[in-house]
Amino acid sequence: MKIKNLKINNFGKLKNREINFDDHINIIYGKNESGKSTLLKFIIAMFYGLSKNKNGKDIPDYEKFTPWTDEDFSGKIKYELQNGDSFEVFRQFKKKSPQIYDKNLNEISKQFNIDKNSGNRFFIDQTGVEEDLFSSTIVSFQDEVKLDDKAQSTLIQKLSNLMVTGEDTVSFNRIMSKLNKRELEEIGTLRSQDRPINVITKRMKEIQDEKEYLSNFVGKKYDLEETKQNTEQEIKEEELKIEILKKIKQVEDKDELEKEKIRINESTQKEYEKKINELSNQKTSTNIEDKENNTKSSKDVKFIKGLPIKIVLISIIAIFLLLSVFAIKNNILTTILSVLLVSSVLFTLYRQYKKKPELPMPQNINNLENQSGQIEIFRKTKEHLEKERALLEDERIKNKEYALEAIRNEYLGIVPIKTINDLLSNKNASEYLETIQNRLSQKKLKIQSIGLDQNNITPKLENLASLEEEYVKLEEQYEILKNQKEAIDLAKQEIENAYYNMKKQITPKFTNTLSKIMENITQGKYKNIKLDEQDGIMVEVENGNYASIEYLSIGTIEQLYLSLRLSAQDKENISKEILPIMLDEAFSYYDEERLQNILTFLNNEYPNRQILIFTCTDREKDILNKMNIPYNLVTL
Repeated sequence: MKIKNLKINNFGKLKNREINFDDHINIIYGKNESGKSTLLKFIIAMFYGLSKNKNGKDIPDYEKFTPWTDEDFSGKIKYELQNGDSFEVFRQFKKKSPQIYDKNLNEISKQFNIDKNSGNRFFIDQTGVEEDLFSSTIVSFQDEVKLDDKAQSTLIQKLSNLMVTGEDTVSFNRIMSKLNKRELEEIGTLRSQDRPINVITKRMKEIQDEKEYLSNFVGKKYDLEETKQNTEQEIKEEELKIEILKKIKQVEDKDELEKEKIRINESTQKEYEKKINELSNQKTSTNIEDKENNTKSSKDVKFIKGLPIKIVLISIIAIFLLLSVFAIKNNILTTILSVLLVSSVLFTLYRQYKKKPELPMPQNINNLENQSGQIEIFRKTKEHLEKERALLEDERIKNKEYALEAIRNEYLGIVPIKTINDLLSNKNASEYLETIQNRLSQKKLKIQSIGLDQNNITPKLENLASLEEEYVKLEEQYEILKNQKEAIDLAKQEIENAYYNMKKQITPKFTNTLSKIMENITQGKYKNIKLDEQDGIMVEVENGNYASIEYLSIGTIEQLYLSLRLSAQDKENISKEILPIMLDEAFSYYDEERLQNILTFLNNEYPNRQILIFTCTDREKDILNKMNIPYNLVTL
């Protein structure tokens, strides 16, 4: 692949620039802060776009290179693949996806994969190289390795990373260490304490224990509910019995009233019987007394019968005598005295008449007649009461049987027939009713007791429900942590497999390529380089012995580092295409000899490869001119 042309409308400090590149060596010259690194970033941005995320930087690349004024933030790049296909890509950096045209200027943007986050992946589809890999192998940025007190160890670490993982910024040991640390801190292990998975496991165990304890109350809850249901059913049965017994009692009370009527009837009969006997006895006594009294009072009776005639005769005689005296004497006083005398005699006789006993005959006769009549009336009334009692008794029995049968029919199918018959056959409904009412009260008290027990259990069961919910959430969290742990373990395994695969297959190729490059750029001083697990990178020195690169000079280590990056760009290792070599101030610390060696090596080793050398000095141009090596100069 070769970059043919760049058109920069606005990108960072670059504006309205058009740049053409040759197929081999290109020197991009400019003083410091002239835009060389910006131009290199523009090329990468045209292929991959600009990220709005910081990605470990102070500010995102998008903000860093956005023009300050509201200008056209865009550009275009033309490039050609190894198969001869050429493309033009126009990118408006405010949008994710660019417009891509083929050599006939047909837009083919939709022919490539689209990512919702990064946009069109045309360059990745064409080369197979992600942006991170492109930046870590194809490009060597300005001051990527600074020569300070830590320069040597930094370079050695980068060399080790490159040889072990294929990328200088990626350390196998560091990756494994970070993964182990992340696993320990974010998840935890069986040996750790107070880590997320340990906390969750501990809490799950506590919940399990609590659930085991509270599960006993679940059984008790069901037992209480069953007992409550049974008791409530028994209460309903008892209430039905009470209802039936109350109706039976009503029948019995009514029957008792009927019996009371019959008893009154019987009592009345007895009273009449008693009166009949008393009157019969009285009648007998009266007959005897009458015989005795009839003889004794016969004279009185005669006197009484004769008394009025005498009084009349005496009165007539007295009146006659008075009249005679009045006629003879014609004396009023004498006449008055005579009248008084006669009246006194008559009054005395009358008083004598009144003092005599009354005749007993009419009264005794009436008494006898009344007694006989009353006896007859009482006898007839008694007979009537006897008939009435028989009717009442018969009606009472029929009414009671009918009422009890009505009760039986009313509850038939609601209450077992045996229970109904037992209740109906009970001889004392009142006592049985009282017994059942007491039993009912006890069952209602039992229901209240069950309710209290249920109220005590309810909070425990609610706690059990909340514990189960918490346990489910913990299980989900545990599953997430478990999956994360499995993912990390899988990543570690894959990295480890890749590490051993790298050591077995890729590292030897790296070391061979690296050895060849080092031999060329050091003019045969260092020929062989190997990677030792214990001692790290070892270099064969002039006497044939192997020494650690720690003992080499900074310049030699830099040469080794660049050599390793160049070897990492082998098409077979990283890309479908032979990509350009881009070096941004990569030779700042090279002396003239080393610079000449590397430029000669690049020209001879990669004759068909595009090379972009960004520099702020004339040294590269002077050496190339001195060695008559052609190049394309771009001045910024």
